Formats: sequence, C-alpha cells, structure tokens
Amino acid sequence: SPLGEASVVIQLSEEIDIQTQKKISVIASYLDEHPLPGMIEYIPAFTTITIFYDPMEVLSSRQNNVRSKNSTERLPYNIVCDGISQMISDLPEAQDQQRNVVEIPVCYGGDFGPDLGFVAEHNGLEQEDVIKIHSNGDYLVYMIGFAPGFPYIGGMSKEIAAPRRESPRTQIPAGTVGIAGEQTGVYPIETPGGWQLIGKTPIRLFRPHDESPSLLKAGDTIRFFPISEEEFKDWEEETSEHQDY
Repeated sequence: SPLGEASVVIQLSEEIDIQTQKKISVIASYLDEHPLPGMIEYIPAFTTITIFYDPMEVLSSRQNNVRSKNSTERLPYNIVCDGISQMISDLPEAQDQQRNVVEIPVCYGGDFGPDLGFVAEHNGLEQEDVIKIHSNGDYLVYMIGFAPGFPYIGGMSKEIAAPRRESPRTQIPAGTVGIAGEQTGVYPIETPGGWQLIGKTPIRLFRPHDESPSLLKAGDTIRFFPISEEEFKDWEEETSEHQDY
C-alpha cells in the first residue's frame, strides 16, 4: 500500500512473531543485494517493510523505459509495486539464518535502575530474581525505532513483564535498560521515556560518526550479562577513550 507520494509499505502479517521477522530479514537481505530501481532506503518494522523511492529515478530507470498504453501503469508507485511483486517471486524461503550475536553488559539496580524494585514487587520476585531472569536467555531485535538506534527487543520472560510508567520521565540517560510490557530495550541517547528502568550499559548503541551508526539492527540476537558498578566505570572509561558521540 502507498505511504505518501514516494514510499510503499509491504505488510507481511498482522502478528508480531519470529516467523514474520524471518520473512522481513529475507526481504531486507535481498534489497541489500538487489535494490529496486530508484530505491532510496528501506525501513524494517515489526510486521512491515517500508520502501522509500525517488519517483523521477523510478520513471527514468532503464528497466521501465517501455511506454504503456495505460498511463496509470506508468505511475512510479505502480512501477515500484511491479518490482516488489517480481522481488517476492524471486525470494528464497524464510529459513533459520545465522544471526549476529551482541553481548551487552548491564549494571542493574541502584541509580542506574531505579525501577528494578518496582518490577520485582509487581511480579512477586526479589530484585536478584529479576536480574537473573533478564540476563538469562537470548533476545531478538525486532526493529529499530523511536530514537536513533533504539532496539525493540522481544523474547523476554513474562515473569518480569511490567507496565509502562503512568508518568514518563523527561530525561533518561543514554545506555539505560528498560522494560515495557513483555519487551525490553536500551535507550541509545538521552531522551524522555516511560519504560521501567532496571539498569544501564556502558556500551554505546548510537555511534553517529560510524559508517553504521546503530550498533544493533533488526534480526540481531542480544545477550545481557550483569556487571558491578566498578566494572561499569572501568568499561565506560575504556569505551570513552575509543568512541566519541
């Protein structure tokens, strides 16, 4: 379906699940290798991929220089949709892919995670139980959104699910790890937010000067592991020596 005058949304499902994410990954990989004529970029989300294109480049592309008797078939949107249909017919089946694994250290609780106690109490657990559950298992990055490099991460145990705050905070430090519903995520930059904050990582997720400014991407596997406050400070100092915002 169209999204404005220069983009197309491909809807793969109504449900957020791993199979849908696999299909999105297959399309994203294909577009990396075989970009559609006139394509500017694509954005993968939970159940969709949006393709942005330059209408003039689409019209002037060599693959679409045959004039049509029906003028509506010459609209950039129709041409792009034809390209998408051809792409889908050429796609391999969605299979288990080798995922990029990113390990993220987290200092839980204290000033870094002021809502850890709430999450524990909400679920009838001790704070150490929340830390153990959160740092035990593989997570999946479904999409990047909300803020530059912000990962929406699925696969968290329902045992530590918690509602968003009734009143969002106006400032959350970069690197803060939060929980909202059955999702977890990491704030890559200082920003307002309403997630329950349980810890902080010294790893910088948003690196604007790098060729790929987001450390994470859709389809990545995330593994959290706990570190002490002293380890956090050492890690932060080492990181600041090699990276700048």
